[in-house]
Amino acid sequence: MASSSSDHPASSSQLSLRKIPGSYGLPFFGPIKDRYDYFYNQGQDEFFKTRIKKYNSTVFRINMPPGPFISSNSKVVAVLDSKSFTILFDNDKVEKKNILDGTYMPSTSFFGGYRVCAFLDTTESNHHALKSFFLSFLASSHKKFIPYLRTSLSELFENLENEITDKKSADFNKHSDNLAFDFVFKLVTGVLPSETKLNSKGPGIITTWLALQLAPLGTAGLKYVPGFLEDIIHTVRLPFFLIKSGYKKLYNAVFDSASLLLDEAEKLGMKREEACHNLVFLTGFNAFGGMKVLFPTLIKWIGSGGENLHRRLAEEIRAVVKEEGDITFSALEKMPLTKSAVYETLRIDPPVQFQYAKAREDIVVESHDAAFQIKKGEIIFGYQPLATKDPKVFENPDDFIADRFVGEGEKLINYVYWSNARETEQPSAENKQCPAKDLVVLCCRLMLVELFLRYDTFTVDIGKFSALGTPVTITSFTKAT
Repeated sequence: MASSSSDHPASSSQLSLRKIPGSYGLPFFGPIKDRYDYFYNQGQDEFFKTRIKKYNSTVFRINMPPGPFISSNSKVVAVLDSKSFTILFDNDKVEKKNILDGTYMPSTSFFGGYRVCAFLDTTESNHHALKSFFLSFLASSHKKFIPYLRTSLSELFENLENEITDKKSADFNKHSDNLAFDFVFKLVTGVLPSETKLNSKGPGIITTWLALQLAPLGTAGLKYVPGFLEDIIHTVRLPFFLIKSGYKKLYNAVFDSASLLLDEAEKLGMKREEACHNLVFLTGFNAFGGMKVLFPTLIKWIGSGGENLHRRLAEEIRAVVKEEGDITFSALEKMPLTKSAVYETLRIDPPVQFQYAKAREDIVVESHDAAFQIKKGEIIFGYQPLATKDPKVFENPDDFIADRFVGEGEKLINYVYWSNARETEQPSAENKQCPAKDLVVLCCRLMLVELFLRYDTFTVDIGKFSALGTPVTITSFTKAT
């Protein structure tokens, strides 16, 4: 039995073995039908929910995009409950080679011709070296996190206020992107992007770079464009040359500015060029890409929580900062509601929705109700927004409950999976958990602290979700009283 299934409610080693339900349909046509259902006829959530109901199972066979003509094999076994989902974290039973984006892999041209760390399996020697390098860098940068981020956050709120004054509202995503890139670039290189030839072009370059890689997995959601026309992006790979010059500027900026970090990589036996392309990926895809989605998501949910939630957060934050005299790591640990609100955001709306793996051997995976055998080599797919809204783990799972993880609720943090592992686990060179997991949580908590030290409440307008985040507009700030 899959060891990762053993610590959920009502776990049993006596679950009956059931044939995995579902169908892949006819070759070629089945994947296209599922793709149209997924993107156009049903949409993501309904696509999975209707099949859970149809098969009376949270584990079933299905095709996942992009399908023909980009991926040669669209067949996956979906694991959509909190219990079965954890097989994706068991590196003894599943491999992660070239499967970050699912049933297809972008051209390595996007990464300087290298398979960067995110596409490596834990058994590959380069994975251990690169992941150790990342973790060492983050550990040595620990003291910079709060001062660097506070400076960036101060600029963020000043810019938002100025835009509200000029235009009556402010585009949070635009300013959040600038904050995220400035913070991450300075953390990696020691200088601001404005001190390099990148100037202010970094966020735009990375957004295009990300979009070209991820286009086959998403939809632009254009209201007046027929699905069969938009579906072209799901049938043809978008070429790297469209962003080649931009990527070169980004690479050169990191190569020239992160010399000390690259020196360290060479001491560890890595090629300087390969280490730099990995740093670009870490900066652009892992860090900036994640923050691009997560920061607006955080403000969306906190903004939607209304004045009562804002009052409670402001009271907690201001009381602790007054008592501690400053914003420190220890001060942040004394803010349970703030901490819980961040975890609740990561639970209800995880920044990375999809996770994939391939079975190393024949394995048995348990849902809450049955056990299923997955054959060696089969692709396993998890849709995290359903797994972390499992009603057998979370009460009122579709509701944003800011204090869900306070007090006794803190034990539920074990079922928050956004970082490619349980939140209670820690990244290491031997696993695929996000190396900056704790930094991401810190950034979100610090954003709320700076927000409610400045303002009593705020209001937002929420746009339509896309693969690169939810558009959020700040419509008002009420200054702290």
